[in-house]
Amino acid sequence: MSGGGTPRYVRLAMLFLPTLIVVVGVVLTASIAATVQERSIRDTTAERVSDVALSLAELAQVRSALALVETDMAAATADLQPLADVIERAAGVDYVVISDEHGIRATHPTPSERGKQVSTDNSAVLAGESFLGTETGTLGSTLRAKVAVRDASGEVIGALSVGILESRIAADASEAFGRLLPWVIGALVVGTLASSAIAAVLERRFRRFDEAAREAAELRRTAAALQEQSHEFLTRLHVIHGLVSHGDSDDALAYIARVAPLTSGGPDSSLSEQPLLRATLDALQAELRALGAELSVEISVTSPVDEQTTLVITNLVRNAGEAGAHLVHCALDERGGWFYGEVTDDGPGIPLADTDRVFARGVTTKQDLTGLGRGIGLDLVRRAVAGRGGSVELGRASLGGTRFRFEMTVR
Repeated sequence: MSGGGTPRYVRLAMLFLPTLIVVVGVVLTASIAATVQERSIRDTTAERVSDVALSLAELAQVRSALALVETDMAAATADLQPLADVIERAAGVDYVVISDEHGIRATHPTPSERGKQVSTDNSAVLAGESFLGTETGTLGSTLRAKVAVRDASGEVIGALSVGILESRIAADASEAFGRLLPWVIGALVVGTLASSAIAAVLERRFRRFDEAAREAAELRRTAAALQEQSHEFLTRLHVIHGLVSHGDSDDALAYIARVAPLTSGGPDSSLSEQPLLRATLDALQAELRALGAELSVEISVTSPVDEQTTLVITNLVRNAGEAGAHLVHCALDERGGWFYGEVTDDGPGIPLADTDRVFARGVTTKQDLTGLGRGIGLDLVRRAVAGRGGSVELGRASLGGTRFRFEMTVR
């Protein structure tokens, strides 16, 4: 599976399918075009040799010369060969062979073959039939037309064969396809570029889908973790409520000390008018002590510190402790209807490459040992201060670690 849910083989198929369709379509079209061209050339050639053969068979010169073959072959050849040569050049055929009723050649492109028996069967032609097809003779495989030569009375006195070599037909077809090839290549290039553009659009969509799926999965993990924590918290509240409602306050305090041990003294001593803030700082001090860190505070406020402000402080302090700091300092000041806060530490700090994205949901520099997803606290901080018209900035602390400064309106 890729990132969020689309199977990899489906993605690959969808990305390469347009290109595959283009290639197959162009190759198939080119093959059909080549076949059609070859068939057209063959049909044209067949029509040409047939027309030449039929036209020659009607010439009086051919009829009169064939009558001399039996008595004077040399005279017949001398009369007909120049005619055959002219026809070969003019009509673009490879040979014109004229033979008598016994199959003796009067003409042939090869002088040594004149006066000899034809190499293919002419019986059907001498019987008055015509032939059009491919046969192999002395010159090789040829597409040829054979027709009977008749005298004035209609009696068959010989045969006339006109042919073009199959190798020449194949060469003509190749030449025609060569003229078509640049268009095929052009169509293939244009089609491939277009399909690549489509594939790029699909890939971008896949990436957006994957990102959305990852965010949804992270939200599900976070929701599950928060639901589990909420359930555990409610269970503990029910226990505390039961103890307090039955007057067992000592047992309730002992239970609280077990599940969330607090230290005596510290920041709560001067915050009698800020019970929520005092409790928050007590809890944070306990958390940091468990992590091997110390918390120092500097508070100068007169307005009640609400839950959103304590949420910002809690997440920034907790983030510093979990990042490996040994000393965390928290300051909160009130001026002109605004809270100004600062949390600094002596930890390793945040890498410079992560400073622009550290407030994004899911981004964290700490290892997630729970498997429930991290990178939530700073996103909550950003949302909380922005909701109160303020802002938060990241810098380098004088202690050597990270410094977070925030401002938000007082409620």
